[in-house]
Amino acid sequence: MTLQNQKKKGRIKYSVTFLMLLMTEVLIALYVHDNFIRPYIGDVLVVIVVYCFVRIWIPDKCRLLPLYVFLFAAGVEMLQYFDLVRVLGLEENVFLRVLIGSVFDWKDILCYAVGCVVLAGYEVLGRRFLKR
Repeated sequence: MTLQNQKKKGRIKYSVTFLMLLMTEVLIALYVHDNFIRPYIGDVLVVIVVYCFVRIWIPDKCRLLPLYVFLFAAGVEMLQYFDLVRVLGLEENVFLRVLIGSVFDWKDILCYAVGCVVLAGYEVLGRRFLKR
């Protein structure tokens, strides 16, 4: 298989995974109102969704991507600490308020870290598997 075909196959795989996980996140947001899946599993999954989205465009040669995704997610969480939604006057915009978030929580950062550790494990195992 040529390098171009491998990249195309990777992009398709990440596109499908991204769409499936995004739909899962939307379903969790709309229909799950519990004390575990929505606040914890949803936050673990969101970094995997972001990772898959980036991998659509950069399918290889970015070994530190899980770290970059974690820093991005933690950065967004820190913006919540500084009440970015209110600062930008977006309190009435439900979509952007939900997308950016409005409540800072250290547990969210921990969930992002767990998701990125899972991604790092995937990166390491993927490289080992591909070398065989």
